[in-house]
Parts: sequence; C-alpha cells; structure tokens
Amino acid sequence: MKRNALELYLVTDRSLSLGRSLFDIISAAVRGGITMVQLREKTCDTREFIELGRAVHGLLRPTGIPLIINDRADIAQVIGAEGLHIGQHDMSYPDARRLLGTEAIIGLSVENEAQALECLSFAGLDYIGASPVFSTPTKTDTAAALGPDGLARLRRIVGAGMPMVAIGGIKQTNIQEVIRAGADGVAVVSAICSAPSPSQAARELLTEVERAKS
Repeated sequence: MKRNALELYLVTDRSLSLGRSLFDIISAAVRGGITMVQLREKTCDTREFIELGRAVHGLLRPTGIPLIINDRADIAQVIGAEGLHIGQHDMSYPDARRLLGTEAIIGLSVENEAQALECLSFAGLDYIGASPVFSTPTKTDTAAALGPDGLARLRRIVGAGMPMVAIGGIKQTNIQEVIRAGADGVAVVSAICSAPSPSQAARELLTEVERAKS
C-alpha cells in the first residue's frame, strides 16, 4: 500500500447519504480526489453485501483506488477487494492475515495506547486507524475521543514507520492539527456522504490535507 493512499479515506454510510445512491456518492468523491474507500455496511445481509461490494469494486477498479471492506474478511476475500479494515472486536489481525494473504491491505482500529503497543507485534500490518480523534455521531460504540494530544501519543508509540489515518469528527477546520499530530491522512464519513456536493467536499478536504503536509 502506498502511504499516500491514506490521505483522504472515504468510509461509506448509506444512512448519511441524504437519499442519494452509494454509487453517486462514491463517483462524486472520486472526482474530488479521494484516495481510498472503505465499504462499511452494518445492516445488510451477506448476499447483499457481496453484491454491493462487487458493484463498488467494479466502479473503483479502473481508478486504481483501493477498496477496503469493513469487518468482513470473508466478503473481502470473495469479491477480491484490495483489503480489510478490522476493529478490536472483529477477527484478529493474525487470523485476517492468514486468511487474506500477504498482498491484502489490512488496517486495524486503535483506540488507546495499550492497543497501539500491541500493534508493534503485528508483522505486516499496513496501517492503523486512530479512532475516534474527536467525538462523532456516526459511531456510538467508540472509546473516549483521543484529541490531537492522544493522537500524538499513539504516533510516538507506533513510530514513524507505521502509516496512521485519523478518524472521528474530522472536518476541514481540524485537519491541520490532526496532520501536525502525526496522522498521514484523514478518514471521513459524513464530511463527504452528507455534503451537498461530495466532489467539492472531497476536493476541499484533500486540499487541506496537502496544505497541512506542505
């Protein structure tokens, strides 16, 4: 995985898409410059998830933007997605790696310093998702917000070599402090899915990431 794939990471949520289709949201966000997509589906059944994943993968494949499946290693494997994102209560990282092989992109959510320390023993882990950086209404089962200081502590623990994306309450006005704290990029849900113009929102968010890095 190229490290800059984490710069603007769209995490999908159909419930926040203002009645628009998932494909319209993703297509617009691609035009705006997103660098990775995570398909997150918590309510649909397995067959629907597979069909949706195949369709989204077909949309993204010509663009070279990786598709990451949230939680479901079996679906990532079946549809040939580029990778998988797992949380602390999903399949373990070693099991996911054994299932998907060495070429798959695998990311892991990290909510505290103990979990960050554990990551140091996970050979081949592609990135961590520091979560949540700020409080967010899009997920209600997360730990207390890390804030920029907590994000900086996670960076010190995992070291400069581990790619890290920040998620949770990210918006244009706080990207500068998130990047300064050590994130390689930002993952967003409502900032794109609920935006009046997802393409414009993506363009503005990516511009802010690039400005922060420069």
